[in-house]
Amino acid sequence: MSDTPLLSVRDLSVAFTQGGAQNLAVDRVSFDIARGETVALVGESGSGKSVSALSVLKLLPYPAASHPWGEILFHGENLLAGGEKELRKVRGNKITMIFQEPMTSLNPLHTIEQQIGEILKIHRGMGDKQARARTLELLHEVGIQQPERRLGAYPHQLSGGQRQRVMIAMSLANEPELLIADEPTTALDVTVQAQILELLDELKKKNGMSMLFITHDLGIVRRIADKVCVMTKGRIVEAGPTSEIFENPQHEYTRHLLAAEPKGTAPKANPDAETVMTGDDIKVWFPIKQGFFRNTVDYVKAVDGIDVVVKAGQTLGVVGESGSGKTTLGLALSRMISSEGRIMLGQKEIDGYSFKQMRPLRSEMQIVFQDPFGSLSPRMSVSEIIEEGLKIHEPNLSVDERDAMVVDVLGEVGLDPATRFRYPHEFSGGQRQRIAIARAMVLKPRFVMLDEPTSALDMSVQAQVVDLLRDLQKKHDLAYLFISHDLKVVRALSNHVIVMRNGKVVEQGSTEQIFENPQTDYTRALIAAAFDIATAPAGVVSQ
Repeated sequence: MSDTPLLSVRDLSVAFTQGGAQNLAVDRVSFDIARGETVALVGESGSGKSVSALSVLKLLPYPAASHPWGEILFHGENLLAGGEKELRKVRGNKITMIFQEPMTSLNPLHTIEQQIGEILKIHRGMGDKQARARTLELLHEVGIQQPERRLGAYPHQLSGGQRQRVMIAMSLANEPELLIADEPTTALDVTVQAQILELLDELKKKNGMSMLFITHDLGIVRRIADKVCVMTKGRIVEAGPTSEIFENPQHEYTRHLLAAEPKGTAPKANPDAETVMTGDDIKVWFPIKQGFFRNTVDYVKAVDGIDVVVKAGQTLGVVGESGSGKTTLGLALSRMISSEGRIMLGQKEIDGYSFKQMRPLRSEMQIVFQDPFGSLSPRMSVSEIIEEGLKIHEPNLSVDERDAMVVDVLGEVGLDPATRFRYPHEFSGGQRQRIAIARAMVLKPRFVMLDEPTSALDMSVQAQVVDLLRDLQKKHDLAYLFISHDLKVVRALSNHVIVMRNGKVVEQGSTEQIFENPQTDYTRALIAAAFDIATAPAGVVSQ
């Protein structure tokens, strides 16, 4: 490594102007990244870490965003002082970026081959044949199985983990000198996360690449970073070699981050509790059509003959990697997609119900989605979002009665009822997920499907949401179907666990049995990856 840093950030400040007032999001931040080095910016949502990273390539919404002070030196050149022409030579070529949410970063109208190939053609001048060969190579490198079959796929046809891998392939296409990774593994399974981190580490060593890694997960930092900068409220409060930060943290906020993770266990299961949801031999097969006449040549067996029982006051955890079928199972049980097999909601057999027949039952079965920002309408206030279901299922309530129920449920999920007239973008990620939970709880459901409700949240916020869900379950005797790839959260919340892979259950049992004495290699690999990511087996590959 040369003594001169590849990237040097000096007294960087970022201000946002709104309504004539200027708010400082980043306050005089400084750090260096040497050649071949990985520096992690760590902090919770709103700490300023992503804003600092976006400033490197001037990707903030200018002129609303400005830099009152500071400079960002890359090879000694101040990127903040450069024009668009100079930046275009750097963006996507010498410095690339992996974003947190691949679905909003990938073009929904272009195939995977077109999106990766475009980068290779623009920056490398490759022809179609060369670009296709390199695209296949990149997809293979990032762990996409049978990449030839994925070239013609669109983003919506891939799982969340597969979409993030495509984003990583795009970022690595031009073998950059500096890779900025903004929470690149947040939505990934633990085994895939281990593979991606290993891949990034290998590529870093192979190409002499440097990395600026933004995350809230200190487990990842311990594995991948050479140096750590801990941020909160727009400032770096502690920085140093990774080993020193973990072994001897000096700042109170760093100690808070190191201690934050979901704790506790689910209440003891009552074997005599009422059965709220039952699924017998559930199957969801998607046809694969080919040829001019679109004949069915095969099926993707997303869910292939699964039995499920969820009881009142208890949580069934469903774990597995992306593409294992866990979300599809939840959607089938909730009658959001067609399926085969018997589904019972209490004593009602609902598998044959039409959309119209299901509508009165929707108040009894609610869903909390993974991405709260995507599931909340940006054009509706919090009050309007929460009361929307009441207008449909409780049409006789007066305006004041509905408002009183909104106030009550906001208090129940730990939000100030006075904020109910604000809009989703005015809240943090954790607060938005509380709003999504309130929207579900206001209808007093019996069964709640929780689809990765904590995966995009900070560690300390995850712990708070787990405690909230546990309290609500105890108070209202709720039956939860908890879908997650985060085994730490599953362990803290679930009574019973089923482990899925390729649409089938590979193992099931009580939470204690699954975690203390797993019977299959696959389950052992998931647990090893979740609780000791540095030694996780590399042989388990997501489909």
